[in-house]
Amino acid sequence: LGWSLDSTWESIVNARRGLRPLSCLDSPRFTGWPVGEVPGDPAERSGLHEGSRSDHLAMIAMRDAIFDAGLDSAAHDGLARAGLVLGVTTGGLSTTERYLHTLLKSGSPVFDLMRFHECDTTGTTVAHRFGLRGPRTNVSTACASAASAISTARDFIYRGLADIVFAGGVDSLTRLTVNGFQSLKICDPAACRPFDRNRRGMTLGEGAAILVLERAEHAAARGARVWARLAGAGSSCDGYHATAPAPDGAGVLKAMRRALADAGLDAGAIDYVNAHGTGTIENDSAESAALRSLFGTELPPVSSTKGYHGHALAAAGAIEAIISILAMHHGVAPANVGLEEYDPTLPIRPLKEPVSRSLRTVMSNSIGFSGNNCVLVFQQRN
Repeated sequence: LGWSLDSTWESIVNARRGLRPLSCLDSPRFTGWPVGEVPGDPAERSGLHEGSRSDHLAMIAMRDAIFDAGLDSAAHDGLARAGLVLGVTTGGLSTTERYLHTLLKSGSPVFDLMRFHECDTTGTTVAHRFGLRGPRTNVSTACASAASAISTARDFIYRGLADIVFAGGVDSLTRLTVNGFQSLKICDPAACRPFDRNRRGMTLGEGAAILVLERAEHAAARGARVWARLAGAGSSCDGYHATAPAPDGAGVLKAMRRALADAGLDAGAIDYVNAHGTGTIENDSAESAALRSLFGTELPPVSSTKGYHGHALAAAGAIEAIISILAMHHGVAPANVGLEEYDPTLPIRPLKEPVSRSLRTVMSNSIGFSGNNCVLVFQQRN
């Protein structure tokens, strides 16, 4: 969808979808199906000489985050108390699959490839490269991973463990994910249409997004530009089913209410909701029910942006958090691209076109397998 904030936002406001046929790997079962694939080889941009596809994507996002936050001139000692929390699910699986392919083809294992297998490897690589010596952890709560990572990073700051914590998520396309989701029969052979009457499933994606969370006083002291304030976060786990959310949306409703309570706000304060909206029958129905339960008939503008970039799994919550902040910054609620016909069985009407209006407080929803939910609330800086 874009390599930078500007190019990403330009694609969104012009309704340019970043979906294309799968090309980064061979999968006969997925030939011709659209995915949100990062174009080209991320290794050419990352500065790493080795590593998994996730490692390269995370390095690119981390470098841009450091530059945007004005931390690029800081010596490593300046980031000694900086932490890192990454949401990851596939980890280095792209290299693991290369290991298995080589082993099956030649009968000889290339053990060096297994160095990049663990989910923790990406965080370790990023932290080592940038000299981060503060608290570091990974979060793996399925598709809520990145949002949960952002919430965890804020807790680190509140507890005084760090002044700055880099937080977000990364996942790359792998054979396991494309074939696995294909086996679940929840992918749309055309492109995902969140909340549409004729929706047929999700579109897989990949990517990385990292936010810089910083204690307000620390940011002010160094004259940092502040994009937004993380006002609240709420999590829940309804454990209803391994893959499907509770039909009444009880889990995500609880997470939304907890996020609002954490922020000290009522539902009427929300000016825009970036919905999880995958395009599957069950997810969109459950989330719609939860939104109607929370907001009643006074529903703010709602849209899912997965029609632009696909579902990036563990990275989704961070990508969508950034899009939500950009929407607030530019005063534009993005369109729910792909939506053509409203579903009369759903109690909400997402945006078919972008809407320009003041957005002072926005909400970003993330819903994961096994009932993992995390909701973030951002506000304009005072």
